[in-house]
Amino acid sequence: MPKVLVPLAQGCEEIEAVTVIDILRRAKIEVVSAGLDAHPVRASRGVMLLPDATLDAAMRQEFDMIALPGGQPGTNNLKADARILALLKHMSAQGKYVAAICAAPSVLATAGLLDGKQATGFPGSLDGFAQVQQQHAAVVVDGKFITSRGPGTALDFALTLVELLAGKAKREEVSAGLQR
Repeated sequence: MPKVLVPLAQGCEEIEAVTVIDILRRAKIEVVSAGLDAHPVRASRGVMLLPDATLDAAMRQEFDMIALPGGQPGTNNLKADARILALLKHMSAQGKYVAAICAAPSVLATAGLLDGKQATGFPGSLDGFAQVQQQHAAVVVDGKFITSRGPGTALDFALTLVELLAGKAKREEVSAGLQR
């Protein structure tokens, strides 16, 4: 069974975090949500999230994918965490999937992972990264990198992650269950 890490930083975008976790779990994909510390996470709109583990504990496990929710100040908190940047580089070097939505693709760009890659993100969030080939699409897949625009594209983003990890039939099954 594929396994996905979803780091939750204080101020993350709750629609993106919860949608990704929920849709992956509906597809029977194992998901570990991990807080940057041992505290509950107050998301960008004040919703409280209780991570499954701390990032330090989660980093002792192996994952097939890491998926970063965006939002502010959540994205800035992810960028400021050396463990996140190191983990992204490590997973990329291992050929694992690296996914980010909203402003969070800028975390991947900060780590140098999107140089020469096609990507999308929240408008303006990738403007300082000249090496990124910005696309204006809901979801962009470039090799093992998956990026998406924002809260309104979270469902399509999550279903794309399902398809990559479990196949098109599983994506269609989960999508049908959502009455799409």
